Amino acid sequence: MTSTRRSILYVSDLAYPAKGRRYCDEDIFLTSRLREEFDLAVCHPLDAAALMHSFDAVVVRNSGPVLNYQARYDAFREQAVADGVRVYNQLSGKGDMAGKGYLLELTAAGYPVIPTIDRAEDLGKLPDVDTYVVKPKLGADSIGLEFVPGERLTDPAAYGDVLVQPRIDFRYEVSFYFVDHTLQYALYAPRPDERWALEHYEPTEQDREFAQRFVDWNDIAYGIQRVDACRAPSGELLLVELEDLNPYLSLDVLSPTARDAFVARVKTSLHALIGEKTP
Repeated sequence: MTSTRRSILYVSDLAYPAKGRRYCDEDIFLTSRLREEFDLAVCHPLDAAALMHSFDAVVVRNSGPVLNYQARYDAFREQAVADGVRVYNQLSGKGDMAGKGYLLELTAAGYPVIPTIDRAEDLGKLPDVDTYVVKPKLGADSIGLEFVPGERLTDPAAYGDVLVQPRIDFRYEVSFYFVDHTLQYALYAPRPDERWALEHYEPTEQDREFAQRFVDWNDIAYGIQRVDACRAPSGELLLVELEDLNPYLSLDVLSPTARDAFVARVKTSLHALIGEKTP
């Protein structure tokens, strides 16, 4: 590291009322640790475009669902790409960063995902179940998600900018957390009705290969990604979503040793993004 400390603009909506999570606590912790090696300022997502050129990198963390300020976010992305601003996560992601249309692409390519369609004529490609999940293509944080009976989905008018999936009575949800392309830890919700009551999860080699496949598919060299999956009744894992924009990390569930290791890896990744050697 050079004698001049590099600077970071840390983007977070500290007041966003996330369900079952405290964004502010996680970001207070992360910024306190990143300040050990970087000069750092925190700003609201709506201020990022005006401030980003004064920093060596922009770290987008718990910024809330961007659909609440989609036009401003799109303008930030466009300006950052045009001006070559270093953004973490890199803005080339193909997961939730670009909407949920990737679930259609992965379904068509035969990846292990919850089967997904967006047209009435494709309804027969999904398993025949009593209830289906309808979610907006630009949805986040379960905003706009509905559970509907199959008869409502035979009408083309029921579609539009939405995705349709079968409702799966999964055994549990599990999340795999990556920095760049390396798995750092995994957590799971053993009770399906308590999504954010998370516990440590020790992934098998097969689990690791499952999660790694999606991270390798994505187009991010530097950044934090969360691969969310569910354990189907038949035992296999199916992708729920690939969160590559601002994944909540549930750092409060980790042991101090695991948190330290995660922070160290993020610091190394940020130094590499900025283009300098780590201290």
